[in-house]
Amino acid sequence: MDPTVSILAVREARQRIAPHVRHTPLVRSTWLSKATGADVWLKLETLQPTSAFKVRGAFNAAMRLKEEQDRGGEDTAANGSGTALVTASAGNHGMALATAAKAAGLPCVVFTPADAPKVKLDKIAAAGAQLFATSRNYDEAERAAKDYAAATGGRFISPYTHPDVIAGGGTVACELLEDAPALDVVVVPMGGGGLISGIGVALSGLAPACRLVGVEAAANAVFFGSRAAGRIVEIPVGPTIADGLGGNLEPGAVTFDYVQRHVRDIVVVPEDAIRAAIGDLAAHDHLIVEGAAAVGVAALATNTVADLAGRTVAVVLTGANIDRARLASCL
Repeated sequence: MDPTVSILAVREARQRIAPHVRHTPLVRSTWLSKATGADVWLKLETLQPTSAFKVRGAFNAAMRLKEEQDRGGEDTAANGSGTALVTASAGNHGMALATAAKAAGLPCVVFTPADAPKVKLDKIAAAGAQLFATSRNYDEAERAAKDYAAATGGRFISPYTHPDVIAGGGTVACELLEDAPALDVVVVPMGGGGLISGIGVALSGLAPACRLVGVEAAANAVFFGSRAAGRIVEIPVGPTIADGLGGNLEPGAVTFDYVQRHVRDIVVVPEDAIRAAIGDLAAHDHLIVEGAAAVGVAALATNTVADLAGRTVAVVLTGANIDRARLASCL
């Protein structure tokens, strides 16, 4: 499969997933605007069907595979159900792929860390996927998923480095520019880099002057370290409330090249700032977000992103799947 993602692929993804995902609201944040001196808007991917942006890439991948099978381009399994979709996930991608596979009539197998948030594990199981939540961390879950797919003939769908997933993520930028054509800056959380890669591709084709900023948790700053080295490097991954951003990049991950081309700045935020951002979004904007979704807000609230005064800024809130106890600790 050609890994190159173009603006055409993003536009095709938008048509493909339109019946299954929501054009999410873009709402102004008064307190963040005051804190930064900018005009700050929040993109509420928290309101997607699985409460996270991952449905965009998952539905694009699942429905594209279904189209292949319907054209006779993919053998169906002996039971007639078609090729299984296999993935590794910190939770949100697993939920999204399980939901998309169910809609496409395809089997789904998900591998996660054993300590993935219960709210995510419960939703994966409820969507009908076969769940293996036994890995020590995300990196181990990814290896197990790839081995399983190779042994069974399943189709491994990476949560970040698969071209259909990247193109699906790029549809966020299409909506942003429709709702706020004069955007100067877009701020996006970074885990494996799939979302920011897709947004970068879309912005380069639709609004090349728009500045794209990526934000990582300090405990998992793999892109920050890799950019400094000029290549993908492995880092020690620490515990973080931004669990959705955990794990190293797989060798040869295409997202590194997309990030190098399209992402202007990469910044890093500490745990206390992420936790504070979760609480501030609840207090000021009446929004529930998970840790991975809060890193962009944390960067703005701590003035970690430079040169925002007077700019129109959009921050993508990527998901809301946070366990109650963890949310309570931040409040």
